[in-house]
Amino acid sequence: MVNVGVIGCGNISGIYFSNLINLFQNTNVFACADIRPERAQAASEKWNIPVMSNEEMMNCPDIQIILNITAPDAHYSLCKQALESGKNVHVEKPLSLTFEQGCELTALAKEKGLLLGGAPDTFMGAGIQTCRKLIDNDFIGEPIGATAFMLCHGHEGWHPSPEFYYQYGGGPMFDMGPYYLTALAFLMGSVTEVTGLTSKPFEQRIITSQPKYGKIIDVEVPTTVAGLLRFENGAVASIITSFDVWKSTLPRIEIYGTKGTLIVPDPNTFGGPVLLSTLDGSGFKEIPLTHGYAENSRGLGVADMARCVMEGRKDNRASGELANHVLEIMSAIHKANDEKIIYKMKTRINKPAPLPNDLLKGQV
Repeated sequence: MVNVGVIGCGNISGIYFSNLINLFQNTNVFACADIRPERAQAASEKWNIPVMSNEEMMNCPDIQIILNITAPDAHYSLCKQALESGKNVHVEKPLSLTFEQGCELTALAKEKGLLLGGAPDTFMGAGIQTCRKLIDNDFIGEPIGATAFMLCHGHEGWHPSPEFYYQYGGGPMFDMGPYYLTALAFLMGSVTEVTGLTSKPFEQRIITSQPKYGKIIDVEVPTTVAGLLRFENGAVASIITSFDVWKSTLPRIEIYGTKGTLIVPDPNTFGGPVLLSTLDGSGFKEIPLTHGYAENSRGLGVADMARCVMEGRKDNRASGELANHVLEIMSAIHKANDEKIIYKMKTRINKPAPLPNDLLKGQV
């Protein structure tokens, strides 16, 4: 097993602890830390793991991977500290708040000979892996276009502390865009050009969840963000993310090919359904999932990084390069709106390798 130190014991940590301890065969949660001592202590008691400070974790020779699931504004500083301490790092999305910081982290990892990875790892689940297999096996021909939609009315109705989502580094693209853009990059490859438009219809929001019911939030960032992307193969895709829509019937992701259309499942999940329509005219049919990990398997990217650590490899699928490519796309959409430009992408990726479809549960 590879020892993992978890920094951040907030809302998302439970599923990580559960999967890294109980599901994946090659990971061992060695310790946990949190800026709020009571949260670290609660995680320690629930999962029977010791509490360490960040510094103790960075200096511990037994820890090989730092899992950084803190708030986004701490992603860059903690990832940099971990890499400088000689640790491999997997971080929650987004990789950082700025593309420049993302480039610094990917360069530092390369310089140190360390692995850097980033969420989401949902693209490694059964649903999107099945879609990749269909594309690779020519069921829809050459992809020529795609659409992606994430439309809701924000997080103030359910999240206990939703303020961040409306502050710098938040907004629908930086919050939810990574799921959609990572899926598109895995299925279709590198993006070469980006343009976009943004809007902010509401200057303030009212929290209707507990414990901050009634608090007014000032909205600092665009809450509807629309992007237009050109891929390296010439395909064109549109993506719209919004915290301003009460209801919608739009699909999550559709991919259009020369021989058919593929409806991709919600990229914030690991499972299906996957729907395929081909030239036979019969319409959409649900395709059985070809891979495992249809359940909530967050941490799969960490387990894949642990595989690389054990085997001396550098090909973790949820890589820092992929996360930084997605970060550049998101930043570019906002930049294109502000500067009224078509942005030329600076980063390029190779599509991550698909997972084998014969893995036993807990294997990567």
